[in-house]
Amino acid sequence: MARGYARYVLAVMVGINFLNYLDRWVASAAATPIENEFKLNDAQFGLIGTAFLLVYAVAAIPFGYWGDRGVRKTVIGVGVAIWSIATLFTGFARSYSQLFLSRALVGIGEASYYPAGTSLMSDFFPKEQRARVMSIWNAGSTIGIAVGFAGGGFIAEKFGWRTAFYFAAVPGLLFALLAFTFREPLRGSMESKGPAVARTQDASLRKVVQLLRIPTLRATIIAQTLLFFVLASNAFWLPTVLHRRFNLSLSKAALLAGVVIVVGGLIGTLAGGWLADRRAVKSPAAHLEVGIAGFIAGAVLITLALLSPMSIGPIPVFVPLFLVTVICLYLYAGPFTALSQNVVSPGLRASSVTLLLFVAHVFGDSHSTYDVGQLSVWLGGNLQLALLITSPTLLILAAVAAAAGLRTVKRDTESMEEEWAARPAEVPA
Repeated sequence: MARGYARYVLAVMVGINFLNYLDRWVASAAATPIENEFKLNDAQFGLIGTAFLLVYAVAAIPFGYWGDRGVRKTVIGVGVAIWSIATLFTGFARSYSQLFLSRALVGIGEASYYPAGTSLMSDFFPKEQRARVMSIWNAGSTIGIAVGFAGGGFIAEKFGWRTAFYFAAVPGLLFALLAFTFREPLRGSMESKGPAVARTQDASLRKVVQLLRIPTLRATIIAQTLLFFVLASNAFWLPTVLHRRFNLSLSKAALLAGVVIVVGGLIGTLAGGWLADRRAVKSPAAHLEVGIAGFIAGAVLITLALLSPMSIGPIPVFVPLFLVTVICLYLYAGPFTALSQNVVSPGLRASSVTLLLFVAHVFGDSHSTYDVGQLSVWLGGNLQLALLITSPTLLILAAVAAAAGLRTVKRDTESMEEEWAARPAEVPA
């Protein structure tokens, strides 16, 4: 396929990723009016985020299997349609149980596109460009978080929280149609050696579990599991922390959170991919090194940010510190996504992402919003202290986990390339 078409697919996938995170985080921006209407405490509202992430993790298993055996563009299109319709029904919720169910169903749709999408993108772009491409794709998520916070908070305050979900749902149906029209690339078409095939029969539960035997992949999964707890809990509760701690209005708190996350997330995500691809020319461990540096710096900076005042005199303090923290924490995104594809054969790439999503969400962020909310309840509503206890500790542990893969990344990448090169030229569908 022409290079221009690959860029078109990347652009559509960035849009889908934008909507994925917009739909996901608009609920956080509207937390206060939702809690007031349904008379919920922080733990109960945090449980909604937990329900979404648990369903997301479990639903990724069948969708990842389908992504490695079926037509990936169909998997993506079906998922986008499901989550868009579920977001629409969130706005119709008239009870806590209906709200809980609709947000859980959003997880089913969103679980479909990421494993299949990662595999699809890996067959449009070669290994030497993957970190940058995955960073550009992941940049859509940071914009989605920002618009979800800022736009969701503004609409919720001016027009009611239900309207915010209606606005978030409609564009997804258009992007679902665009996904259905993609041209499906052959699996392995961008590998330097080996066959390019339409479909494989590689995916199975046994082979998915066996992916954990790849030391580098295992190290990145553990690191991201710890990181996801930090990212989800801070993103989910940040508008509320700003609202309570600095007495900002709901819309201003959501806008500030959105601006910090989109600017920091974009810079960190794009810089991480560029740094990893550039350094990978000399160091096979470059993708891990970039992420580890971000985790360590982020642990120090997030501590300083959570303890700092909004400003000292005319000099802003909190916002610059949190901005640099977000930049550091997002350096991992493109490099780690690319690495999960580089060490796994083309026939199991959606499954490798499925494995990451299942482990990282079940054991990482699925319970993080509830955990921090419950810890806040125990601390008398002190979300600031709850985040200060959890975030730096887990970031240091994430750096340690990622460092375990430094010795094996070169060997695992070369092993995958040799295995795929030895594969027969034709594989039955």
